Order: sequence, then structure tokens, then C-alpha cells
Amino acid sequence: MKLTIINGSPRQKGRTGIASRYIARKYHAELIDLSLGEIPLYNGTEEQYLIPAVKKLRELAAGSDGMILASPEYHSAMSGALKNALDFLGSEQFAHKPVGLLAVAGGGKGGINALNNMRIAGRSVYANIIPKQLVLDPHCFDYENDGLLEDPAKLVDALIQELHLYMKAYAHSKQEIK
Repeated sequence: MKLTIINGSPRQKGRTGIASRYIARKYHAELIDLSLGEIPLYNGTEEQYLIPAVKKLRELAAGSDGMILASPEYHSAMSGALKNALDFLGSEQFAHKPVGLLAVAGGGKGGINALNNMRIAGRSVYANIIPKQLVLDPHCFDYENDGLLEDPAKLVDALIQELHLYMKAYAHSKQEIK
């Protein structure tokens, strides 16, 4: 089963990137890193779909059995970078596909609105947004080792375990259709 994570942070040294790289390493997931700045501002023209980074985004999303959307919370929503990338995708990449949600908060009160915002966007492309979701605060990170501390890592494990259950069901349903 193929898992893909989208790092929705535009910041190259942000915590969302740390969490995304950690998940990609630990779970052998494909990483789409929006902090690289390769995805242009969506304008709806057909020419944009020929851009190599956009083609790669669409191919990785379509070829995945499950995805994780990871975003910092900016002004009570997902990042503009993630929303922009999602505008290049649609139901052909997401229909019935299990998707886990991860928000990275600045501490104190953030994250839940970004999760809700991602959940709404996921529903609009017919994704199967799983019930379990996760917010990571600044104290969750092992900044020196580009990873997570032990207890937050267990929370990520639980998110991935639930996502894998849905991914198995999704893979089985694809086999039934063939």
C-alpha cells in the first residue's frame, strides 16, 4: 500500500515539515513538500497541468492508497500553500481515498480550525477523511533530530494505524471493482 503525505507548510524550516519528513521516513511514505515552492499559484489554465511539479503532485496523489494532509494553522485555516495545491487536485485523485489530517499549531489554541478546514476541502473532492486527526504543538518536536519526541510519536503511530485500516479497506474495494 502506498502512502503519500503533503507537507502544506510554505516554510522550509517549519514544524509541519519536520512532522512530514518524520512520517515519510518512518512509514516509507512519498513526500510532497510544498515548501520547495515548485507549485505555481493556481489559475485554472490547462497549461499549468503540464508543469512537471504539478504533474508529479497529481500522479503521486492518484497513485496513493492513502494520504495525509499536514498543515500549520494560519488565520484559523489550512495554509494557503496547501489549499493552492489542493486546487490542482480533484475527485479523480481523492474519490473514496482514505485521508488522515495533521495540523501543527503554534501552541496554546491552534490547530482545530485547520483540521476542520481540511476536512471540508476533503469532502468536496469525495475523499474519505478518517475520524482520527491530530494536532501537534511546539513541545512535541525533537528539533535537533528533525523528528518527534516519544509521546507525540505514539500519537502519530495511532493516526497511521487507523489510516492503514482504511487503506486496507480501500485497496480491497478496488480489487472488488476489477
